[in-house]
Amino acid sequence: MSKKKEVITELFKICKKRNDYVFHNNLVKEISKKIGFGNPFDATKLDNKNLLPEIMIENDYALIHLGGGNHQFIKGIDKVYHKFEPMQNTIQWDYKKSILNEYNSSESNTLSVANNQRILHYFLFGEDTEFDNVDILQRPKTYFPHRTKTSFSYNFGKALHLNMRNIQIEVDLTIEFKGKIGVFEGKNGIPDDFLFIKFIILFYIIYKASLLEQMVGKIKEIYGIYVVKSIEGGITNLKIWAYTFENPLDITSIKFVKSACYQLII
Repeated sequence: MSKKKEVITELFKICKKRNDYVFHNNLVKEISKKIGFGNPFDATKLDNKNLLPEIMIENDYALIHLGGGNHQFIKGIDKVYHKFEPMQNTIQWDYKKSILNEYNSSESNTLSVANNQRILHYFLFGEDTEFDNVDILQRPKTYFPHRTKTSFSYNFGKALHLNMRNIQIEVDLTIEFKGKIGVFEGKNGIPDDFLFIKFIILFYIIYKASLLEQMVGKIKEIYGIYVVKSIEGGITNLKIWAYTFENPLDITSIKFVKSACYQLII
């Protein structure tokens, strides 16, 4: 067992024993020091199911962040992680590689390549929307990575209601065009599932903005989009999934919209 899993296992045992599944970063630091895990701030980052220790899988518990340095173990792994759907389409993409494409393996570079190749535009909007003869105000707007904070409440169906306070969230990339908004998360590798709480937080932030008087009717569609880069058989693949939430305040209302794999062919 990795030291990270040892830390989470110990935290879970403590919470289960005291029958209180909320804990603070101070406890994470204490347990990390005891076990010898050097990065306590990374201990509670469990982006995929395979990072969960056996004790959590056996008891069907997942871990979420509440903000303010607090975290909570909650019942129901499948309420927190979503398994990727199969690819609906595979598209061979004419890859015009530029100087800085893939000069590093970061997730930011993955999204940059997908954006610069117009793949994100085709996937989300169904067309390449960058034309020289189109007014700049009518072109898509790209918003680069940034961090933001928010506080809100949301449901896990009818069983659980949670409050998040001043939680910090990092946005990898956002694209907007004619009222359709895509919020993007980039990853490398071949994960089986993903932690989709981040999507509902971002979805809610935009949804809340859409209710403002000056924004009513302007924001029409909101999507959380996952972009995964993998190299298979010597070919670079960009696999993309789009999701939405039928109820912006209920995480169990996540709805798969579409998927596609773009094979970069030089």
